[in-house]
Amino acid sequence: MTSNTQAVLVGAGAMSKKWLDCIKTIGGVDIVGIVDLNPANAEARAAEQGISPNIGTDLKSMLAKHNPDIVLDVAIPAVRHDIVSTALSAGAHVLSEKPMAETLDQARDLVARAKAAGKLHVVIQNRRYLAQLRRIRRLIASGGIGEVTGIHCDFFLDPHFGGFREAMPHVLLLDMAVHTFDAARFLADDAAISAYAEEWNPKGSWYERDSSAFASFRFSRGAVMTYRGSWCAPGLRTSWESAWRITGTEGSISWDGGDDIRAERSKPHHAGQLLPDTEVLDIPPLNPADRIGGHMGVISDFLASVNGGPVPETVSSENIKSLAMVLGAIDASEQARRVEIVI
Repeated sequence: MTSNTQAVLVGAGAMSKKWLDCIKTIGGVDIVGIVDLNPANAEARAAEQGISPNIGTDLKSMLAKHNPDIVLDVAIPAVRHDIVSTALSAGAHVLSEKPMAETLDQARDLVARAKAAGKLHVVIQNRRYLAQLRRIRRLIASGGIGEVTGIHCDFFLDPHFGGFREAMPHVLLLDMAVHTFDAARFLADDAAISAYAEEWNPKGSWYERDSSAFASFRFSRGAVMTYRGSWCAPGLRTSWESAWRITGTEGSISWDGGDDIRAERSKPHHAGQLLPDTEVLDIPPLNPADRIGGHMGVISDFLASVNGGPVPETVSSENIKSLAMVLGAIDASEQARRVEIVI
């Protein structure tokens, strides 16, 4: 009989419930320890999940005691580098919340540490596992709209989180826009090479700063991405996944961030026509090989990889390219100029 994967959870806040619910559904994992600076949080989460792990406040001692196969990092970004580097040094594979690090130097260091240790460091980019994105990617890959020239995203919501997000610098770009940037990189099948951005906090905001932003990127093959967003925009909300328009050399795709995906392709232009006729394109169905399921999909792929399966597409050596977009935008905003993105 194959033994279960042994896991230590770091961070017993609200998001840990979703992770643990997914892990319980997937099965085959024993949570042997929970680390949190507030033991009461860990005790409450364990009771809710019906598990009896060892509870502590120090990760190193927990790792020494249990020598787990994996560490589940659901802590705040400020301690990400310390948690991941400590876990990798102890011989554990790591699944982290996003962002994968606070700086590119930290991210490069974690990629190097994972490679040196021969361990996985995978990042939760759950939006990449949306069925709609997989279907759009299939349409683009089929050549239906020609070569991608532009990706344009709007994100406008008004969440009142409370807690660390409302005091966090660069909160929209760092904590939320990373999902949209990663999805855009996935659709473009490319990496950004430069960024420009502006951040501001509108009148009436309940955030301390940086609740709104504009950003633009250039990708290596010439496509441009634009992003307009706010976490302080009452009324007429977009989806949490943004509202999208993807332009190509021969057509366009629109996606409302929900179930409405539309695409059109231009017909040949005739002399005297101002606007060529268009034809509606069918959106491809999912393929059985498509990786979907949001958090469940990422966690499933991580656990399968730990047990000998393929390396997940959100492994840190790839996800650093999405973080570089976020940090490039922040750098551009602070410097008030376009900056190069170098991984």
